[in-house]
Amino acid sequence: MSAKAIYPGTFDPPTLGHLGLVKRILELFDHLIIVVANNPQKKTLFTTEERVEMLQASLGQEFEGRIEIDSFAGLTVDYAKSKGATAIVRGLRGASDFDYEFQLNMINRHLNQEIQSVFLMADYQWFFIRSSVVKEAASLGADISDLVSPFVARKIKAKLSGAS
Repeated sequence: MSAKAIYPGTFDPPTLGHLGLVKRILELFDHLIIVVANNPQKKTLFTTEERVEMLQASLGQEFEGRIEIDSFAGLTVDYAKSKGATAIVRGLRGASDFDYEFQLNMINRHLNQEIQSVFLMADYQWFFIRSSVVKEAASLGADISDLVSPFVARKIKAKLSGAS
C-alpha cells in the first residue's frame, strides 16, 4: 500500500518555500496531491487555473508520477477522503502558523478521524516567505527572483503590469 497525502493551500503565488516543502513531503509519502484552494472569500491575485499552471510549470517533470496538482472548493478532509489520502500536510513558519493550523487540525479530526495532519517546519532559508509578502515586494519593484521560480516571477510581473 502506498502512502498518499494532500498539500492544500492558496498558493497565490507558489513560492520556493512551497516547492521546498513539496520535496520534503515526497520523502515521507509515495504520492502527493497539491491542492489549490478555490476559496471565494479570499481575494487572490491569480485565478485558480493560473495558480495550478504556476505550480505545474515550477515543478516541471521532476516528480512525474508522484505528484498530482488539483483544485477544490469545500472541506479539505472531504477532498482528502475522496482521493484516498491518509494525511493533510501543512507547512509551519512559526507560532502564529501553529496556532491557526492546530485549530484546523482539531476541526478536521472532529470531522474525520481517519485523516491525519502532518506539520512540517519551513526550511530556514524560506522561513520568512509568505505569498502576500512576495506580491507586495514585487508590486513595489523588488527583485523576487530568489523567492519564486522564474515562471512565477514572469507571471507576477505580467499580472502587476496589467498584461496577464
